[in-house]
Amino acid sequence: MFDVLHTHIKKRIRLTQEEFNLCSKFFTPRKVKKRQFLLQEGDVCRSLAFVNSGCLREYTVDHKGEEHIIQFAIKDWWISDLNSYLSGAASTHNIDAMQDSEVLLLEKEARDGMFASVPKMERFFRLLLEANHVAIHRRINESLSVSAEERYLRFLKTYPALAEQIPQSQIASYLGITPQSLSRIRKELSQKD
Repeated sequence: MFDVLHTHIKKRIRLTQEEFNLCSKFFTPRKVKKRQFLLQEGDVCRSLAFVNSGCLREYTVDHKGEEHIIQFAIKDWWISDLNSYLSGAASTHNIDAMQDSEVLLLEKEARDGMFASVPKMERFFRLLLEANHVAIHRRINESLSVSAEERYLRFLKTYPALAEQIPQSQIASYLGITPQSLSRIRKELSQKD
């Protein structure tokens, strides 16, 4: 259950087996069924979720009832409403499973206990937050200055397996375009090949 997390952590910092075993005790495994919520708008986000298998999405719903996908999280990725998690404020986002998934949850108190027990993990999470910050800014810049076609191509590069597993309407929502626009882009790309 913890092999994916162990490999994930080893990409960024070195832990002894004993340190990792201690860290793993702070995580709570949870199975999330397809369409089941991990977080709903209005609730306080209490956990960071590491995706062990499956796929989740984070999204908002606007005043017209339209969904706007902020991120997908696949195996070996993290997902959370960091604003709510860090501040204790009510979340403005939803997180649900797009497939049956397994996650490892890390509550804030458990995270702090882990930091006290294995101080190297503070560096690990600092590195994660830095990478998250860069990714958010890249996504904002792309949404403002990159064509829809280029955003779609980058999506395919980032989530190659996911493109075939989820509805096109979900991809369009993530890209900030209509499903019809995505259909047109896909048709034009297929004609170029």
